[in-house]
Amino acid sequence: MASLTGCGMISSVVGTDKVDYKSAKKASTLDVPPDLTQLQKDNRYALPETKSGIATASGYNAQRGAAAPAMAAGNQDVLASGKDVRVERAGNQRWLVVKQAPELLWPQLKTFWEDSGFTLALDAPTAGIMETEWNENRAKIPQDFVRNTIGKVFDSLYSTGERDKYRTRIERLPDGSSEIFISHRGAEEVVTGSQKDGTVWTARPNDPGLEALFLARLMTRLGAGDNAQAKTAVDTAIVQPLHAKLVGAAATRAIEVDEGFDRAWRRVGLALDRVGFTVEDRDRVQGTYFVRYVDPDEAKKTDGFFKKLLSWGSSDKDKEAQRYRIGVKAGAGSSSLVTVLNNDGKPETSATSEKILVLLNEQLK
Repeated sequence: MASLTGCGMISSVVGTDKVDYKSAKKASTLDVPPDLTQLQKDNRYALPETKSGIATASGYNAQRGAAAPAMAAGNQDVLASGKDVRVERAGNQRWLVVKQAPELLWPQLKTFWEDSGFTLALDAPTAGIMETEWNENRAKIPQDFVRNTIGKVFDSLYSTGERDKYRTRIERLPDGSSEIFISHRGAEEVVTGSQKDGTVWTARPNDPGLEALFLARLMTRLGAGDNAQAKTAVDTAIVQPLHAKLVGAAATRAIEVDEGFDRAWRRVGLALDRVGFTVEDRDRVQGTYFVRYVDPDEAKKTDGFFKKLLSWGSSDKDKEAQRYRIGVKAGAGSSSLVTVLNNDGKPETSATSEKILVLLNEQLK
């Protein structure tokens, strides 16, 4: 109890870095059918080519040593320096701005999540969205004597009753650099029934602390200092004076955001990720996100609600999910308007539309 209380008293938004998602399954080794050409073997153990004229091990090593600087020079654009990565913040939302093109960052992001213990459920570079599978933070399991003894053999008997998944969104800026957003979704197993003999998975609020933690780790991976420097940068990010409010009524109901289209467009995309919408497509030129949304009040009346919830980003077409369009357009002065449209592109005036606007407004204000 004392240790749990101590964890909750940490003031840093990054909080404790005790996360362990290494239990995630790894991609299986690729098996090549016998009638196809086998993969090239690991060339680390290949003999030097005789045509190079090198006949000794020392000569071969000297040649490799001379080639190393050239290889390093060719990769100098892969890792950024501390000045090339910075944190921006609006409310409790934080994101990275990196002076690299999305094409260079994409493979680095994939490796980052795989090294963090996750497998990817969605890998869509054209849409700029990457999403992990649900996974358990094993670091939350108490490490007492019994757990350390029995858990080494029967590790699967222990569970936190919680699952996490993360979505990464990358946006290209006009100067060729990129903005990287990380959003978290959580789930927890709750006991149900009068006899407490059943369980059901339900959504739990997204955790800004976990989002900040992985942003800090990503900063370190991209070469922007060590862990301590990255945590400090995330914690001390200056809050930008951004505000949003609901305006209008009926067909003119909208969210007014006091920022230009470019920033409003990116923040709406992050808000959709954090709330849990499934973004099927987007058209920046028209300022439209094409989304699917399941009204929780309606979904609770049917079975399999959380199955739909857990399919965040799934390719399966959920028949119960309604399709909407989230419109973002420039308003008066430097403001922007966010509206909800039906699947035909006309103003949506239903009660569900109001719920969507309220959810987005909470993220944007």
